[in-house]
Amino acid sequence: MMLSSVETRMSFLRSEIERHNRLYYLHDAPEITDAEYDVLFRELLELEERHPDLAIPDSPTRRVGAPPLEKFFQVPHGIPMLSLENAMTDGEIVEFDERVKRFLGIPLEGEIEYICEPKMDGLAVELVYRDGILTRGSTRGDGFVGEDVTLNLKTIKTVPLRLSTPEPPRLVEVRGEVFLPLKAFQRLNAEREEEGEPPFANPRNAAAGSLRQLDSRITARRPLSIFCYGPGRVEGFEFRDQQGFLAAVSGWGLPVNPQIRKVSGVDGVLGYYREMAEKRDTLDYEIDGVVVKIDSFALQRELGEKSRSPRWAIAFKFPPRQAVTVVEEIVPQVGRTGVITPVANLRPVEVSGVMVSRATLHNWDELEKKDIRVGDTVLVERAGDVIPAVVRVLTDKRTGVEKAVPIPASCPECGSETVRFPGEVAVRCLGLSCPAQIRESIIHFASRNAMDIEGMGVRYVEQLLRLGLVKDVADLYSLTRDDFMRFERMGDKLAENLLNAIEQSKRRELSRFIFALGIRHVGEHTAKLLAEAFGSIRDLEKAGEEELLTIREIGPEVARSVTTFFGNQRNLEVISRLLAAGVCPLAEEKRLGGRFTGKTFVFTGALRRFTRDEAARLIEREGGHAAGSVSRKTDYVVAGTEAGSKLDKARALGVTIIDEDEFAGMLEGGST
Repeated sequence: MMLSSVETRMSFLRSEIERHNRLYYLHDAPEITDAEYDVLFRELLELEERHPDLAIPDSPTRRVGAPPLEKFFQVPHGIPMLSLENAMTDGEIVEFDERVKRFLGIPLEGEIEYICEPKMDGLAVELVYRDGILTRGSTRGDGFVGEDVTLNLKTIKTVPLRLSTPEPPRLVEVRGEVFLPLKAFQRLNAEREEEGEPPFANPRNAAAGSLRQLDSRITARRPLSIFCYGPGRVEGFEFRDQQGFLAAVSGWGLPVNPQIRKVSGVDGVLGYYREMAEKRDTLDYEIDGVVVKIDSFALQRELGEKSRSPRWAIAFKFPPRQAVTVVEEIVPQVGRTGVITPVANLRPVEVSGVMVSRATLHNWDELEKKDIRVGDTVLVERAGDVIPAVVRVLTDKRTGVEKAVPIPASCPECGSETVRFPGEVAVRCLGLSCPAQIRESIIHFASRNAMDIEGMGVRYVEQLLRLGLVKDVADLYSLTRDDFMRFERMGDKLAENLLNAIEQSKRRELSRFIFALGIRHVGEHTAKLLAEAFGSIRDLEKAGEEELLTIREIGPEVARSVTTFFGNQRNLEVISRLLAAGVCPLAEEKRLGGRFTGKTFVFTGALRRFTRDEAARLIEREGGHAAGSVSRKTDYVVAGTEAGSKLDKARALGVTIIDEDEFAGMLEGGST
């Protein structure tokens, strides 16, 4: 059958977008700019909106996340996802090799071909592809039954929704490990601590917490990744060995760890283990050992499994990166939003070749829960280049002179009274002139993802404050060459570079400017939503909570935070001074001029012709908002079958109620 020009174009766009996703996320070798990628993506999205009958479930536009689920469904695994036995010493690997040879009847002096791979510290999952299309994804669970997290897995950019092969297997189950890169883990924890939320204990917990969100839109905002390592059930294809499986799935677009290697015998395994132990701190993800597998699938089948683990594989664990030391001091540290966190100064100790003298204690509840005191002997642990943490107190080492540190009643930087809001673990300083907050807010304002003032790092910000040259971010734009020449070790060229960087920062995107302001609960993603919705900082300033709540993904907490920020007269004065100094945030593409401009829709009940996401995108494309709740500002409630309480509220408020057919007529050009 001949394809129409629209179908051909959509097929081409899907293929190109997935190819660029692989180049960007798997090979770190992009061929086009982000802007060029966005043009392709928007074109496909618009074509799918105009021709929903031609949209397919594995389109790359379907990675944006879906509304919250009430619970996860249970998914039985066709072949159990077994755990592995552990080895801790070279001798235990020798014993494993000899045990395998005896079982297979191979002479002990013979050599077996092994596949060695880094043991990822993440969350094991299974991806199910039928005829090349991802139909289900689940967690390992107890090995026999997992949780259906298909929607969340689809948000991971490195998970292909369709295998890139013209002749895919009828069925292939692919096991993999979902993980959060270390830098992303650090950013996520820093954001959580700044907002007074409990941080994740380690990258594995962060990955698991991100993947097991009932709201897949939260998962979509976290940069999870995955490496695939083994098969489950396979129909319509045959793999001879582990190496062949990895080569095949890699060719189909599934990510495979480039560190995986085939080796011969015990010497090859031990050499690989030592190499990975040396590389461990250079990797952008956490590993806690290596996995050793017999390469041949025929030999794997012959060896079989024990009750909970296969006989043909073993995990060779690294020694724990822990050490015992003493807490010499517990000091309160003030962040840019005023959150005061405890930090332990330790008696310096070496942990895996690195001298450690500080450890994060996260928050005061955590300090109390672990009962950490000054003078305590503690076990500290380091994960990658993440700040070390105190694992536990060795209470049997106490002498009675250890001292508990209470929650500070006043800010250590400015002396202002501290507060703790109901429902939060965070202790805060609300002092507007707190020097620590000013320092951190300027550092944030100048950072790469905000106003990107190149060269304006911590050292220079501290000198600006020490010399009294700045009191807030607006003062940056009144600095002169003579001001910079007062710095230690400052030359003409460096001063000129800093002034040029400040000047260039005056024309940044509105979303980056909003993010740079440091509004509580407003990260990069939320800043983009606000920039798109309002188009200018002055329009955002005037927004009320109800108006903010009409924006998708903006909830009551964010709305309150935004209105509180712009309700502060001092914040408005700083913004006015920024604009007067020539800072000119560039407007984002604003959804204006459509037939629904200024209109707010709410959907209730089941729709026949559209999914909720499709309907919301169509409304936004025409300049309107799709809100999640009914208010006096709601213009239309679209009622599907089995409509619930939203319909009752709409009637009570006198909001116009239409059915799905009337909504479709409005889309096709009817009256609004």
